[in-house]
Amino acid sequence: MKRTAKANWTGNIKEGKGDISTQSEILNKTNYSFKTRFAEGEKGTNPEELLAAAHAGCFTMAVSYALTEKGLSPESLSTEATLVMEGLGITGIHLAITGKVSGIDAVEFEAVTKGAEQNCLISKALNVPISSEAHFIS
Repeated sequence: MKRTAKANWTGNIKEGKGDISTQSEILNKTNYSFKTRFAEGEKGTNPEELLAAAHAGCFTMAVSYALTEKGLSPESLSTEATLVMEGLGITGIHLAITGKVSGIDAVEFEAVTKGAEQNCLISKALNVPISSEAHFIS
């Protein structure tokens, strides 16, 4: 399997702009620029936001997979990924998941999430510290 995305850019780094498109076209010429990356209030995306979204999705699916392997079907899972940048470096990603799953308790849920934290494909591809926290809804 291969997945593709394309990025286009025109102009210099500060005044220039670009667009990003994905193979599925869910992103289709989506705006990104220096301002959407480093300034607040600008409409558009940035590479770090996209990485956080990909990580949140991958991690949530990994938790669902692990629960399914235990014979459980989650009622709901919701993850927020917070990517931290210092200067021009990504220094970490924190994953906060809330889940409602019948048949387990909060301790078991947290154990599943810790496994997914290390084993989701995006986590494995990154070379930054990754942490997580689990909120269990009974």
